[in-house]
Amino acid sequence: QLVESGGGLVQPGGSLTLACAASGPTSIASAYAMRWFRRTPGKERDWVAQMLPSGTTYYPDSVKGRFTISRDNANNRIFLHMKNLQREDTALYMCNIDADWGLGTQVTVSS
Repeated sequence: QLVESGGGLVQPGGSLTLACAASGPTSIASAYAMRWFRRTPGKERDWVAQMLPSGTTYYPDSVKGRFTISRDNANNRIFLHMKNLQREDTALYMCNIDADWGLGTQVTVSS
């Protein structure tokens, strides 16, 4: 089971850190792929960050330099650190670890 937290309302240019807590059989330490996605109404789900077991990370151009994915194996959590948020970053953010998905946490960027 995955549960996201940390979403909320932030002004343009602001920062937020999202957390994804894994429980049950899901283990961050043994995961093959850890990802964050986001979805906005009327649009496809977009991938925004990925981390492999080696620690190698990948980001699409739309968030590169602004978003950072990290993990905490000891506490079985992953994070998405977001800075310089823009209105177009408004979305429901969901974490994905191997075959497991969370329900998401809403991020709204507005003045």
